[in-house]
Amino acid sequence: MKHVIDSTDLTVEEIDGILKLAQDIIDDKEAYSEACKGKKLATLFFEPSTRTRLSFESAMMELGGNVLGFSSADSSSATKGESVGDTTRVVSCYADIIAMRHPKEGAPMRASMVSGVPIINAGDGGHNHPTQTLTDLLTILREKGRLDNFTIGLCGDLKFGRTVHSLIKALSRYENIKFILIAPKELRVPEYIISEVLEAKNIPYEEVESMEEVMSELDVLYMTRVQKERFFNEADYVRLKDTYILDGKKLKNAKSDLAILHPLPRVNEISVEIDDDPRACYFRQVMNGKFVRMALMLTLLKANGAKLNLSADKLAKIPE
Repeated sequence: MKHVIDSTDLTVEEIDGILKLAQDIIDDKEAYSEACKGKKLATLFFEPSTRTRLSFESAMMELGGNVLGFSSADSSSATKGESVGDTTRVVSCYADIIAMRHPKEGAPMRASMVSGVPIINAGDGGHNHPTQTLTDLLTILREKGRLDNFTIGLCGDLKFGRTVHSLIKALSRYENIKFILIAPKELRVPEYIISEVLEAKNIPYEEVESMEEVMSELDVLYMTRVQKERFFNEADYVRLKDTYILDGKKLKNAKSDLAILHPLPRVNEISVEIDDDPRACYFRQVMNGKFVRMALMLTLLKANGAKLNLSADKLAKIPE
């Protein structure tokens, strides 16, 4: 059974194939509109979500399939003490594929060990968020035309941000990527990411506390929210919070073709004045998320032997 729990569960070739398929779906939506006719996606969201859950549901509906599931642990048998494993065994009797979000790291991995259908990790604790990573990669590819030879700045909560951890691991597999890690000392990238990914692969990186000092170097800027609740005291938060709000002044020295991404939700870390800047990609990023999830579900369903309602030429576009 093929699952996607971590972005590294997919080879670079598989990722490239999924991104290529997503772009074909964008170009020829009608051809895929009944690909999953008769198929069901279960969304098991033990943690609240808006964008990711609705993106998965919209993706399956646009493929002609159906959706069932729950949007919080409070509305599931978890409130009665049912284990993740048992919930998964039960739901895999009803659905063809499962998307799971859980506050505990490793829960989707546990689910994959007992599931009778493919599991997609839709976010587990501060650990991984592979479909957001695929969304980010597709956005970078569509905005920059490549997934190599650029400098990316990641800004904000780099310690607890699962989207950041997944993206670093994914981009580390492409050629000539430089990472600039912009965060307060309290929220720097975890040491295991530095030692096991960046330093282990001799990938160039810098750790800085000010985005202005590196803005002119960036080809991509990936913003995340600096979370007040992560600081040890309020004084440190007040001291640093405005440093990580992107506004027109901070973009003064930025490249004209800079791509600004954000996994959302946004609070105040990107000023609304930036929304009309052509370099702001975060709402296009949301749309890309739907298409890449369509591509991923088709890939997993095909890999696990499901019959898809597609023409031979479109079926051939789904990576093996």
